[in-house]
Amino acid sequence: MFFYYLMPIIFLLGIIGIALEDVIKVNKAATAVGMCILLWLVFLLNAEHFFVINPPKHIREFVIMFPQLSEMSLHEVAFEFLEVKLVRGLGDVATTLFFVLGSMAIIDIVDSHGGFGIISQSIKTNSRRKLLWALSAVTFFMSILLGNLATVIVMVSIARKLVPDRNARLIFSCMIIIASNAGGSCSPIGDVTTLLLWTGGNLSALHQVASLILPSMVMLLLPLSIATFMLPKETVPTPISVAPSAQMDVNPGTRKAVLWVGLGSLAMVPVLQTLIQLPPFMGVLLGLVILWVITDRKYADSEDESKQNLRVQRSLARVDISTIFFFLGILMSVQALIVTGQLAIMANFLSDTFADKNHIAIVLGILSSFLDNVALVSATMGMYPLQEAGIFAADSSFWTLLAFCAVTGGSLLIIGSAAGVTVMGMEKISFGYYLKRFSPLALLGFCGGVLVYMFLY
Repeated sequence: MFFYYLMPIIFLLGIIGIALEDVIKVNKAATAVGMCILLWLVFLLNAEHFFVINPPKHIREFVIMFPQLSEMSLHEVAFEFLEVKLVRGLGDVATTLFFVLGSMAIIDIVDSHGGFGIISQSIKTNSRRKLLWALSAVTFFMSILLGNLATVIVMVSIARKLVPDRNARLIFSCMIIIASNAGGSCSPIGDVTTLLLWTGGNLSALHQVASLILPSMVMLLLPLSIATFMLPKETVPTPISVAPSAQMDVNPGTRKAVLWVGLGSLAMVPVLQTLIQLPPFMGVLLGLVILWVITDRKYADSEDESKQNLRVQRSLARVDISTIFFFLGILMSVQALIVTGQLAIMANFLSDTFADKNHIAIVLGILSSFLDNVALVSATMGMYPLQEAGIFAADSSFWTLLAFCAVTGGSLLIIGSAAGVTVMGMEKISFGYYLKRFSPLALLGFCGGVLVYMFLY
């Protein structure tokens, strides 16, 4: 029993270590990977005891899948189970990692060609307050179409061009996190959790957009209205520039082609997934391959080293690998908690505690600020199968509110969403900075959005 309850303690300490990265002077990626290894090590050394604690069907279902295990001892079955779950968990996590890696590489290629300069030149304002509203609005609607993760990578890259002052840009970056999660919550392809609910039949696309567009806008507008006053009122020249490497002799036609191929490939990911069930990470890699072919054909014969830096293999070398390791550590840690039944215990506790099941959705949203929302939503879907009628029927208030809370709740802490973690890595935003200045604003927007939804529906 000691080791069973040791796992959530390790996870909690790991999350605290990530939050206090600036204090303990240890990179969050190292903390996350170390936490992951410790969790799986505890499971490895005490696998038999975990089976005793878990419901009997936990083993029976596994043995049914592999009949040859029926003749093995519990010790042997435990290690077979661990190996299968570890490999399958790593496979699930790898799809997310390759999606992030491919997205970051595509954005870097577009950025290195100066593609975002084309977008930034269309923004004509010398007021940083107006610019904050413009970028937040663009982020909101792009998240509906492209998903929150891809959107924040694009928008932070644009913010770097338009706001060279780091102190001001931190405000823009934090609002981009809130805006991306707000927009992603009302779209079936806006976040991994909404995609799960959509493909699982829990929500229909039209119902989700129609029901959550207003609460999502409230989630954005309340924090944005207050964050506006964090910026000085006076106007400053808005720098319209392109990436340094794009100041070379890059053909304008190539620059536009790379921009539209890059953004188009990201936009096509949900379309391909819907039409032909192509996994999102493969859709992203397809776009990366197209850019790979274009840049190789364009620059393969060039002896100019700066032109060689525009090719995909050089872009992959510039990708922040520590961010990938951070995702690996966090997601594999959650996999360990899922396999050992820790999340299921928490879900059962919530079900017994709250008579009104809609309140569970709100609590899960708050928990998603520091726990993986994909795991929380997956566990919830497993706990409450779809019904023909009632609170757990398709398009019910429970599933709709869960979609909103699970995504926007990730804005309460900067580590609460993939979008937040990505921006944290790109702009080196500290946990404490976001907690002090933007967590209260995100909480205000979260509560406002929930109240609007409850008032309307």
